[in-house]
Amino acid sequence: MDFKAISAVVETDFLAVNELIFKQLHTHVPLIKEIGHYIIKSGGKRLRPLVCLLSARALGYEGNQHIDVAAVVEFLHTATLLHDDVVDESSLRRGQATVNAVWGNAPSVLVGDFLISRSFQMVVNVGNMKILRILSEATNLIAEGEVLQLINCKNPDTTEQQYMEVIRYKTAKMFEASAQSGAVLANPGTEMELAFARYADHLGCAFQLIDDVLDYTGSADEMGKNVGDDLAEGKPTLPLIFALQHGKEADRALIRKAINTGGLDELDAITRAVRDCGALDYTIEQAQEQSRLAKACLAAVPDNLHKQAMLALCDLAVARNH
Repeated sequence: MDFKAISAVVETDFLAVNELIFKQLHTHVPLIKEIGHYIIKSGGKRLRPLVCLLSARALGYEGNQHIDVAAVVEFLHTATLLHDDVVDESSLRRGQATVNAVWGNAPSVLVGDFLISRSFQMVVNVGNMKILRILSEATNLIAEGEVLQLINCKNPDTTEQQYMEVIRYKTAKMFEASAQSGAVLANPGTEMELAFARYADHLGCAFQLIDDVLDYTGSADEMGKNVGDDLAEGKPTLPLIFALQHGKEADRALIRKAINTGGLDELDAITRAVRDCGALDYTIEQAQEQSRLAKACLAAVPDNLHKQAMLALCDLAVARNH
């Protein structure tokens, strides 16, 4: 299954989520509506809502509340992107100018705040305390992950373990909350709920690790963001961490300097260095392992088309080029 085939499994649900997202952007403040529509119309795969929808349906859920939860998840994720772009001073996302590049930092932060507050209005209306707890805890941990990443920024001594902690908090946690919330709606029992949470944790890690690779092998047109963004910000991602341990002495010195100072002056040389020492291959192997672990978490789930789509997402996570 490619992404189009995977999303087609819940096409009706997906359309309902998009409709609800635009409905919930309604506000009497024109700038919020303008920016909100700009972000939502910019594209993106809606992976986290997709995981929520598939999880609920894979367990036989037949209601409609997964639509609300999936929309909440997308709002929370979008809010983190708005705030991320301000912190990272990013100018390009999903192939178009970021909100902060067009409107400035203040509107970007404040509209992000609006999306977070609207998310919790929506989830309260769902009326499920367990889901409220899952999403509120996830939002808090994502914020912690952002701070951890800030601490690690321009620190070439960041370890692989520290980096994996960051991506589990910052990236994988929203995948996890999406899947677990979808599962909770079907009321399958704690063990099964946690199996879906673990599935999505590993899936989210796989996606992030491949993002690390694409920062050196992708193109801006394909990825919708600038190549080398992480290096420019001095972020010690897994390819760099591996290269610092296994690369040639001259390359290690070059990478340390680049992380310490940020910038793209040595991007070509560093790209060669991470290729030559096997850092990209190693990162891909780690992503493949995360994908394998994600699939294993669904072993006890009865086979159906929705489960097959969730398994296909694991393959897509490591096979994509953007």
